[in-house]
Amino acid sequence: MTTIARFQVEYTRFVDPQGEATQPLPEFALDPAALIPLYRAMLLTRTFDTKAIALQRTGKIGTFASALGQEAIGVGVASAMRAEDVLVPSYRDHAAQFMRGVTMSESLLYWGGDERGSNFAVPRDDFPICVPIATQVCHAAGAAYAFKLRREARVAVSFLGDGATSKGDFYEALNFAAAWQAPLVVVVNNNQWAISVPRSVQTVAQTLAQKAIAAGFEGCQVDGNDVIAVRHAAQQAIEKARTGGGPSLIEAISYRLGDHTTADDATRYRDPEVVQQQWAFEPIVRLRSYLLRVNAWSQQEEEQLVKECTNAVNEAVEAYLAMPPPTTAAMFDHLYATLPAALQEQRDTALHFAPPQGGEHG
Repeated sequence: MTTIARFQVEYTRFVDPQGEATQPLPEFALDPAALIPLYRAMLLTRTFDTKAIALQRTGKIGTFASALGQEAIGVGVASAMRAEDVLVPSYRDHAAQFMRGVTMSESLLYWGGDERGSNFAVPRDDFPICVPIATQVCHAAGAAYAFKLRREARVAVSFLGDGATSKGDFYEALNFAAAWQAPLVVVVNNNQWAISVPRSVQTVAQTLAQKAIAAGFEGCQVDGNDVIAVRHAAQQAIEKARTGGGPSLIEAISYRLGDHTTADDATRYRDPEVVQQQWAFEPIVRLRSYLLRVNAWSQQEEEQLVKECTNAVNEAVEAYLAMPPPTTAAMFDHLYATLPAALQEQRDTALHFAPPQGGEHG
C-alpha cells in the first residue's frame, strides 16, 4: 500500500480568552493603537445588535439575525479587504458590512423589509444579504472569476455558516473556484449551530477547513473570537488571491451566544450552562483585556466609546424611522433592468389600487 496524499489543517490564535498573547503578534498588531478601530467596530456591532432586537420586539423591523459573540469574524475579515474588493455576505454579517461602509440605517431598512436597504451608498459593488443557504458562495465564485477574466486585482470574499458547508452549492462553488483559480476567499463562521442542529450532527468531518482541501486548495482554521487571528488569516488569504494564488477557505471557530434569529428560541435545544460557559471566550472582552494589559486602553476611554456607539446607533434608528415608506411601485424596481410585460401589467394594477402613501415604519 502506498500513501499518495497527506494534508494538515493549521489552527491560529494570537490572544487567548484572558487577553494574553500566546505568540508574537503579526506586524499590523504590533502597535496596540491599530487594534482600537477593530475594538470600536466590534462594540458598535454589538450595540447595534441589542437595539435591533429591541426594534424587532416592538414591531419596528422584521426578523433579525444577531451576530452576538461573532463580531470578530466580520470585523477581522472586512478590515483586511480593500475598497475595490467585493463582499458577498450571508444574513449574519452586518459587522463586515459596517466596516465596508454600509450604514446602520441601510441595514435597518433591509431588516424592515425595504429593498432600499440593499442599495448601499458606499460599497456599490458589494452584494446584498443572502438568506438562502450557501447560494452566495456560488455568486462569489462567479464574481471572482469575472475579476480574473477582466485582469482586475480584486478579490471576492464570501461568508457562510457551518451548516452551509453541508450544501451542494458550497461544494460546487469551491470546485469551480479551484478549477479556475479564481480570486475567492470563503469564510466559514463555525458558530457550532445550524439553527437547532449542532455541528457534531450535521457533518463528521474533523474540521470544516479540510473541505477546501478536497476541492484542491488551502483551508485553515482560526480562533474566531480572536480578531487578530482572523485579520491575519484574512490578510494572507486575500493577498494570495489578489496576486494569482487562487482561492482559500478560513474556518473561524466561534459560538452563537444568542438565538439563531429573533424567530428562534434556542433554550428549547441548548443547554444554558454550556452557553454561559461560552461567554468566557467572546471576542470583545478578550480584545479589551489585551488592550488594558498593554496599557493601550482605560476605563474612561471605554465609557466614552460606549456613549459614542450608543449615540451612533440611536441616530441611525432615528434616520430609519423617519424614512418615508417605499412606494407601491418599489416592489417592481429591483429585479429587472426592463420590466417584462407581465409584470408591467401587475405594476399598473397595483398602482391603480394602491392606498395613499405616508406614515412611518412599523
